Amino acid sequence: MRRTVLFVGLGTLLASSIAVSQQAPAPAPSTHAVITADSLKWGPPPPALPAGAEVAVLAGDPTVAGSQFTLRAKMPAGYKVPPHWHPSDEHLTIVQGALMVGMGDKFDEASMKTLTVGSFAVMPKEMRHYVQAKDATILQVHGTGPFVLTYVNPADDPRKPPSN
Repeated sequence: MRRTVLFVGLGTLLASSIAVSQQAPAPAPSTHAVITADSLKWGPPPPALPAGAEVAVLAGDPTVAGSQFTLRAKMPAGYKVPPHWHPSDEHLTIVQGALMVGMGDKFDEASMKTLTVGSFAVMPKEMRHYVQAKDATILQVHGTGPFVLTYVNPADDPRKPPSN
């Protein structure tokens, strides 16, 4: 169960990155597709993610229902995504750095597990989780759209203006 929670946390962070609103989705390949790391087109994160990350869509469209997608999220050391959940499963692979993942409704750094390069996680739909980049980290996320992020605490949602 702890392993599942850890994987869900990673998935959530990446899933959040999938809802890229200002970046055009990668076209569906009609033939073999090869994408080199130096040709990725990084852009700002979707509004559902805190500022500071970057996202690159490799294949598919994470905003379209039923669409298979693959994206990468680049996060600076210390980058956090508060407790949240997704309405679909999320699959994560750590490409660079290390990502700390926790499960539950409250951010608890002491209970987080660290995923390093090559680690893989699957977060089931609706599992509450949170993440923090231990180092500068790149995650690869794949799943089925639409990828949506819902924060456990609505005040954590960067899409909403702060209340006074």
